[in-house]
Amino acid sequence: MNQRQLKQFQRLLMTRRRELLSEAERTVGGMSNNKESCADPTDRASLESNRNAMLRIRDRERKLLAKIDEALQRIRDGSYGVCESCGGPIGLERLKAREVTTLCIACKSDQEAQERRLRS
Repeated sequence: MNQRQLKQFQRLLMTRRRELLSEAERTVGGMSNNKESCADPTDRASLESNRNAMLRIRDRERKLLAKIDEALQRIRDGSYGVCESCGGPIGLERLKAREVTTLCIACKSDQEAQERRLRS
């Protein structure tokens, strides 16, 4: 991977990171400003269900933020785009589809096959 491609991935990851942090701030702000008191138990249950769903989404995004930070560190240390399992290159198309990936498509396929076997 050349320097121009690395810079593109770095910009993409930084943009995604800023978007996730902005969404998290809006969610926290909305929850702290939204002090609705629902007299109707059904409305209250619906509001709680929506809040729980939003918190689950934000938790997934928090995990993605950690993966983005790890990918940015790999860019800095020169290991971005290298499969952590076999040491081979991760294809550009795979990185474009999932910028935070750490496995090439062959190793990821092997990992998924092993996981399926263990569940069976």
